[in-house]
Amino acid sequence: MNARAVGRLLALVVALVLALVLHGSWRLVGARSPWPPHFLGWVARIVGARVRVVGTPLTREAVLLANHLSWIDIPLLAGASGSAFVAKAELRDAPLVGWLCTLNKTLFVRRGDRMGIDDQVARLRECLSAPQPITIFPEGTTGDGITLAPFKAGLLAALVPPPPGVMVQPVRIDYGDATADLAWVGDEHGASHAARVLGRRGTFVATLHFLAPFAPTGDRKAIAAEARARIAAVW
Repeated sequence: MNARAVGRLLALVVALVLALVLHGSWRLVGARSPWPPHFLGWVARIVGARVRVVGTPLTREAVLLANHLSWIDIPLLAGASGSAFVAKAELRDAPLVGWLCTLNKTLFVRRGDRMGIDDQVARLRECLSAPQPITIFPEGTTGDGITLAPFKAGLLAALVPPPPGVMVQPVRIDYGDATADLAWVGDEHGASHAARVLGRRGTFVATLHFLAPFAPTGDRKAIAAEARARIAAVW
């Protein structure tokens, strides 16, 4: 780990301590804390992201469907929209990271658990009543930023029928010239990828295209197809 990575890691620790103090203060007086997504936004900036937002992000009663390149997508989207996330269940047991995910109301699901899909859908539907949007990465894995993988539609059954007022907003994430450096593909270990990102020289522009939202209609596959088509149109 080079000096740059060490410096950024120390900055993350300072940001975490500050965010936890502020979060605890809000919770102490019974107020809803805005600090978990704010902290994630700080994380994105500390690792070098300079966010460019195109469009208007929905900040409640919404499901954001985004392409997926790296763990950096999460702090970027949380900082821009205040979003919670759907994540793989294994992340819940990761030291520190799993606990931090719970602070931002992450919904943990087991991939490939066909027997438990109904329960996952029901829990996602409950999350839609929370005062923040929730993001799903329907590709199911990270990509290279060059191709857009097919969208998995299983969890979108939570939108059939759609809860009153809930919209779907497709989001295109683009790291521009830094895509090859930042995309998390292949068998690279998570810690290795994190060290590589922390040690990367300079900053990069991360463009978040918040596309026009639409009311979910039809079945889950139709919703997934519509969102994917809208993202592909600005690929």
